[in-house]
Amino acid sequence: MKEISGRAKSLSFERPLVTVDVLIFSLRETGLSLLLMRRPNEPDDPYPGRWALPGGFVDVGKDRTLEDCAARKLLEKTGVKTPYLEQLGSWGGATRDPRGWSVTHAYFGLINAHTALGDAPGLGVRDAQWFPIDEAASKRLAFDHSQILGAAVTRLRGKVEYTSLPAFLLPEPFTLPQLQAAYETVLGRPMDKSAFRKRMLDAGFLEEAGAVDGFLGRSAMGYRIGNRTKAVTFPRTFKPSK
Repeated sequence: MKEISGRAKSLSFERPLVTVDVLIFSLRETGLSLLLMRRPNEPDDPYPGRWALPGGFVDVGKDRTLEDCAARKLLEKTGVKTPYLEQLGSWGGATRDPRGWSVTHAYFGLINAHTALGDAPGLGVRDAQWFPIDEAASKRLAFDHSQILGAAVTRLRGKVEYTSLPAFLLPEPFTLPQLQAAYETVLGRPMDKSAFRKRMLDAGFLEEAGAVDGFLGRSAMGYRIGNRTKAVTFPRTFKPSK
């Protein structure tokens, strides 16, 4: 096969629009919540003023990978960095974007409730907001973002059954009761306290961080995530509390 040097050979077919969208989940006072961005209310925007997932076009000069693009667009749009980012899937078609044939690669991330929206170009106080999951799901989101949101919630709740993902939703250090409450909030059901404690400590992903204030002002052991590059997988799923 003859090697092509210099600039890439011109393509003889039309290329689709390629974007990355990011779903950022957090535990707020109202429970599991999603960060949404309001699109510009301008005539040339395909969905003017509509709520949407933060994201944007891949920049071949800046993004070495799709994950690089996801992290960049999230930071540019909201000023937020997430310690956990996972690829969810891809959506594409000729009608999902009025501007042309397009494909988007969706990622989901987790941040704790103490993470504030930072400085980002053009970000106003009304441009990015947290919405409870049920409220976000009830909105007419731009593009096919409602479909993507449904897939992300299903993936998140499914993985919580057998991974340490909820730990990424908490500010460190956290106590085991706080971690259990995070699991119960995401899953929407109670869990057995003793079985939960044993599962978390046996998994070996937590590091002791010293005593912290616990329930009713009593001191309790605080914990941190030992390895923040990935979630730990448990050998079996949780059993519902009796």
